[in-house]
Amino acid sequence: MKIEVVKNILESNDRTANEVMELLMEKKIYALNLLSSAGSGKTTLLENIIPMLKKNFRMSVIEGDLFTTADAERIDKLGIPVVQINTEGGCHLDAYMIKDALLKFNLDEIDFVIIENVGNLVCPAEFYVGEDEKMALLTVTEGNDKPAKYPLIFEKSSVVVLNKCDLIEYTNFSKTQFEKDIASINPKAITFSISAINQDTLHELADYITAKVRTKNESSL
Repeated sequence: MKIEVVKNILESNDRTANEVMELLMEKKIYALNLLSSAGSGKTTLLENIIPMLKKNFRMSVIEGDLFTTADAERIDKLGIPVVQINTEGGCHLDAYMIKDALLKFNLDEIDFVIIENVGNLVCPAEFYVGEDEKMALLTVTEGNDKPAKYPLIFEKSSVVVLNKCDLIEYTNFSKTQFEKDIASINPKAITFSISAINQDTLHELADYITAKVRTKNESSL
């Protein structure tokens, strides 16, 4: 019975996710779903890469958090539209939440939306929300064993970003093992090594995202 209930939840979510996908396709909006554990630096990354991206695109952010609006307040200071979703204990964002949040924006004035999901390496990966891509963020301080321990999030993410690389010499993080595990779990994944507080390390990631957004914006239905 439990298996059937979970199946029904996921199927219902996927139907709404397809509606979100169709809406984003109609409006030619690229959506990036940013996933990671809590404290990995998702918001810090956004604070430093958004100024690099908003020169070329009209952006918005959907912020997922359990209870607070702290991250949304940080993004709001960047001068782009932001909608906060509080899950009140829920471990992920689902397609219903994303659809509702999107309709709070003027979608005719947006090229690119970033979804900052709830900090969790398990649940968010299970829910497709209509995004174009999932991007997983992992820090060297979390350990190189995380892809092997939590493979689904890395299997589902077409982009994997390794953060806090400036601290790697102070950890026992094995980049060789990390890259080996990622290649085994998801050989098509593109990886970037960054320090989210240092914009100089973000140019390649920003260029990748820029190319993806432009492709979606210029697509024909």
